[in-house]
Formats: sequence, structure tokens, C-alpha cells
Amino acid sequence: MDSKVDTTAARRSILARIRAAQGRDATPAAQEREAVADYLARHPQGPRPPLEGDLVARFMDEAKKMASSIDEVEQLADVPAAAARYLASLGLPTEAVAWKVLESFDWAGAGLSVEFRKPEDRDLVGLTGCFCATAETGTLVLLSSPQSWASGALLPETHIAVVPASRIVAGHEDAFALMRAERGELPRAVNFVSGPSRTGDIEQTIVLGAHGPYRVHVIVVKGA
Repeated sequence: MDSKVDTTAARRSILARIRAAQGRDATPAAQEREAVADYLARHPQGPRPPLEGDLVARFMDEAKKMASSIDEVEQLADVPAAAARYLASLGLPTEAVAWKVLESFDWAGAGLSVEFRKPEDRDLVGLTGCFCATAETGTLVLLSSPQSWASGALLPETHIAVVPASRIVAGHEDAFALMRAERGELPRAVNFVSGPSRTGDIEQTIVLGAHGPYRVHVIVVKGA
């Protein structure tokens, strides 16, 4: 059985029933869409705390507070060697899966064996980029696409993310504004990743890796 289920028709049907109950047409009219776009364009943001200092430094500090580990390199070409050093320092596997958008990196030259596909249960290390990152909370913002699947950051035990310094914004509001400006519409999955997966369900004791990676390692690229 094909595991890919298209829910578009079901979603459209549910929304049509809701609109019918409200006395509206099944699909939004042009003037409704225009009104929403106008509201979003002029709607003021809510109060936000001031964010002082360098955004890159703030992001790295906040990411560490969320139990991410951090490395900083000068250029994108330095990323494979940085990833290899991190894995070697913890005795982790040198085999990994990665987003297609990272295929041009010289992973083999750094001693890593990387496949560019969605992860499976056996894959322990996942390499991803990011759409952007937020300095206020040390959070990675990941958008799904045919070349950047969401599972790449969620299934492997170790997640290594490449973060260009130029893609670090102040807060979540700025991340969504950047999405609207560059993408227009949101993709099927938007993930905000703040450190390793964790839970405190059992006796209020924090356990890492409960629903995702045990480790999140961020490589900030200063020249990108």
C-alpha cells in the first residue's frame, strides 16, 4: 500500500462544510483573499522584548542554553571537516544521510560517507541546512521541500545543521516575515527546532531524545 496519502480533497471538504455552516460559499471569494492579504500587510505586531547586541552571538548563546552544541567556521567549504571533527570527538558514526541541497559539499574529502535521501530507522546521523534561525531563542527554522525533507532533522539520533550567519534573524516574527517574502506560501511542514528532543513526562525528569534527536549540533558559517 502506498504510504503517501493525499489529504487535499478531505481538507477541502472539511473547510467547505465549516464555511457552509457559517453561511459562506464553499471556497473563498477573491475579495476575501484580498481582505486577508491587506490585514496581514498592515496588522501591527504585538509587543516584543528588545533584542540587543549581535544576532549571531545571541543565537549561539541561546542555542547552547537549549543543549545544542555549536561550532563556527569561516566558509561553507569548511563545513564537512567541522562535521567530521564533531562526530569523531564523540565516537559517532561517519555514515550520514543529508538533504539534497547539501550534495555539492565535499563530504568524502572529510572522511564522511553521506547519502542524499530521506532517513530510515538505521540512519544515526542526519545533516541538514536551515531556512533561517532565530537569535531570540536559539531556534532552527526548517522548511520541507523535495530537497529538504522534514524527517532529516527528526529521525536520526544526531542532527547536524548548517546555519549561514546571514540567515539568523531576531525572532519568530521575522522568520515568518522572511517566509512570506521569499516563499509566498508556507510549505507542508515548518519545524522550529530548539535543541535536542526532550520530555519531562516521567516524574518531571528531563530526558533527551524522547521524540527525536539526542543531539543537535549547529555549524554557523560566518561567511555565508
